Amino acid sequence: METNVQKRRDNKKSLRVKVISLGNAEVGKSCIIKRYCEKRFVPKYLATIGIDYGVTKVQVRDREIKVNIFDMAGHPFFYEVRNEFYKDSQGVVLVYDVGVRDSFSALDGWLGEMKQEMGSQANMDTIVFIVCANKTSCVVPVPKTPRPKEPNHFRPVALTSHLMKTMERIILRHLRLLVDTQLDPLQFAYQPEIRVDDAGIYLPFPVLLTPSSHHCSETFYDFVVASAIFYAVVDLTKRRVVDEGEGRLWAESRGFHYFETSAQSGEGVTDMFQAFFSAITDMCENGGRRPAVSEVTAGFTKEQADTVRRIRNSKDSWDMLGVKPGATREEVNKAYRKLAVLLHPDKCVAPGSEDAFKAVVNARTSLLKNIK
Repeated sequence: METNVQKRRDNKKSLRVKVISLGNAEVGKSCIIKRYCEKRFVPKYLATIGIDYGVTKVQVRDREIKVNIFDMAGHPFFYEVRNEFYKDSQGVVLVYDVGVRDSFSALDGWLGEMKQEMGSQANMDTIVFIVCANKTSCVVPVPKTPRPKEPNHFRPVALTSHLMKTMERIILRHLRLLVDTQLDPLQFAYQPEIRVDDAGIYLPFPVLLTPSSHHCSETFYDFVVASAIFYAVVDLTKRRVVDEGEGRLWAESRGFHYFETSAQSGEGVTDMFQAFFSAITDMCENGGRRPAVSEVTAGFTKEQADTVRRIRNSKDSWDMLGVKPGATREEVNKAYRKLAVLLHPDKCVAPGSEDAFKAVVNARTSLLKNIK
């Protein structure tokens, strides 16, 4: 009798779950998983072929969770491989690159593919979703002016995996003349226990104050710094194009969790996975359905979220207020009052609502100046 009771207790404590990662190729899905499970960052990009499978154990409160992780390849070529792995998933990590808008825009497509493969009878309320805005630490300040003095003289630049590979090829040509010919020119960057950002990169860098024929060797001890400075010579970097407000709005308006992460530095990765596994555990204890995210708990309505999103994508002041060009002062003021009530900071906490409210105020002011 005691043995049966003990078995029931053990079964209650242990839990086996299946989670998958979704997102375009090169957004860092595999790197995030390796950072959490193996506590390391892999700087060299290696494309996932089909599916990468792994198992890890985590502790959530008094329960041991055995997590089966299916890391999905993001390239369209592997669709026929990954479409078999959507079913029976209890958690999904949706990943995008903050420096590549297409990867953010593709999130709706990934959800659509998942729904299609799970079938019409699938219930998305039985799945926990986490939206992961990745590569935030790859955003570095790059001067916009020759002698920057204030914060607004810099612009944020996101160093994407595509950029890192391109930089590696470009720097490689310079390194061939500086590194021992008996060694791989990038061998120092790929030694065991040595990461790219730990390695010294010797880069012939033009001295701007001397004739172009003169060069000196600059030594950088951080690959990100080297890439950022190299931007002055080769314009290959990409700015952060999806800010936190836009990403958070997309996630929270759908009832998804939102986290900003960096597989490179590890920032946000542990917190993201802990919240993820905790939410899955809560769902399992809630009868297999994730707790409903109502408009009250979210803090804003779907109408407010849709309005903020529409204002972000407006092409001009007329479009922002939702009136046709040539509208009267009364029509402009009426549209403004409706939006002001909906988005006023005292009544709306949707991500990006404060900026949207300011944009509406500016749009009204601009239009009224030209209306007699």
